[in-house]
Amino acid sequence: MQFGIFTVGDVTPDPTTGRTPTEHERIKAMVAIALKAEEVGLDVFATGEHHNPPFVPSSPTTMLGYIAARTEKLILSTSTTLITTNDPVKIAEDYAMLQHLADGRVDLMLGRGNTGPVYPWFGQDIRQGIDLAKENYALLRRMWREDVVDWEGTFRTPLQAFTSTPRPLDGVPPFVWHGSIRSPEIAEQAAFYGDGFFHNNIFWPADHTRRMVRLYRRRFAHHGHGRPEDAVVGLGGQVFMRKNSQDAVREFRPYFDNAPVYGHGPSLEDFTEQTPLTVGSPQQVIERTLSFRETVGDYQRQLFLMDHAGLPLKTVLEQLDILGEEVVPVLRREFAKGRPAGVPGAPAHASLRALGEVPAA
Repeated sequence: MQFGIFTVGDVTPDPTTGRTPTEHERIKAMVAIALKAEEVGLDVFATGEHHNPPFVPSSPTTMLGYIAARTEKLILSTSTTLITTNDPVKIAEDYAMLQHLADGRVDLMLGRGNTGPVYPWFGQDIRQGIDLAKENYALLRRMWREDVVDWEGTFRTPLQAFTSTPRPLDGVPPFVWHGSIRSPEIAEQAAFYGDGFFHNNIFWPADHTRRMVRLYRRRFAHHGHGRPEDAVVGLGGQVFMRKNSQDAVREFRPYFDNAPVYGHGPSLEDFTEQTPLTVGSPQQVIERTLSFRETVGDYQRQLFLMDHAGLPLKTVLEQLDILGEEVVPVLRREFAKGRPAGVPGAPAHASLRALGEVPAA
C-alpha cells in the first residue's frame, strides 16, 4: 500500500489566534509539508486544484515540479485535476512534462471539483459536467497512447494529425485515478478503462463508500480487466492526533467548529462517528484506518488530509511526525497481514513500465 497526504490548499484564519496566513505563507507551507512527508517516510503528496479564494493551488504542475526538484522518492499527485474545465490537450502536455522532470514519480487524480462557478470562468456549463469528464478523458487517454491523433467531439475544436509533446516517459502514461465522492458515473468511467478509483470519503458514512467501491469493483470485472479484487482503490481520510485522545479533541475542536468546509454544522462527536474523521490517539487512528479494509476490501492507497481549517504549520509538521513514526509503520505491517496473493500493489511508474505494455485506448 501507499500512504500519503493530500492538501486542498485553503487559506483559513487560525480560530485560536485570529491570524490568517498570506497566500505566500500558505504556498510555502504546502511545500514544507511535502518535504516533511518524504522525510518521515510517506509515499505520496497530492495537491488539489482550485481557482477561487480561499484556496491557492491554481497551478498543481508548477508546485509539484518544484517539489520534484527537492525530493527523491515521493510520488507527486493531485487530489483533483479538473478534467471538466481544463483543456485535455494542456493536461496531456503538462503532466507528461512533469513526469519527465520527476523521473516518473507522477500520477494524477481526475475530478470535477467542488466549486460550481469555476465552469463559466473557463467557458463551460456545470450541467454538462459528467459529459465533459467523459469526453475530455477519452481524448486525454488517446493523446497519451497515440503518437498522432485525429479527433472531433462536442466541447472543443477538432484535432487533425496532432501530437502532444513531450511523449510520456518510457511510453508509459501517468497512472490515472478517477476521484469522486458521490457520482456512480465516475466509478463506471474508472472501471471501463481499468483505471484507479479514489473515493474521497471524508464527508460520507461507510455504507456510501462501500456501495461506490463495490460498484467500481463489479464494473471493473464486467469490463474484462480482472477480478473485482484486482481493481485499484484509494481512500481519503482526516486525522488529528495527540498522545492522549482528550488533548487531541480539546486542541482540534476550535478548528473543526470554524472550518469553512464543515464548521457550524454537526458536532465534532457526530462527525467523527459518521465519517472517517478521527481525532484522538495514534492507536485510535490506526484502528480506525484498519477498519476501512472491512468497508472496501484490500486497497492500494490511503491519503490523509492534515493541513486544513487554519491549523498552523508547526502543528501540521508535528502531526506528520506522529503519522510517519507511530502510525504508518503499524498500518503497513497490519495491512500486509492476510492480504491475499494476487491483490495488486499500488501503481507506480516502475511497476507500470515492468508490465511491458501500455493499455489500449
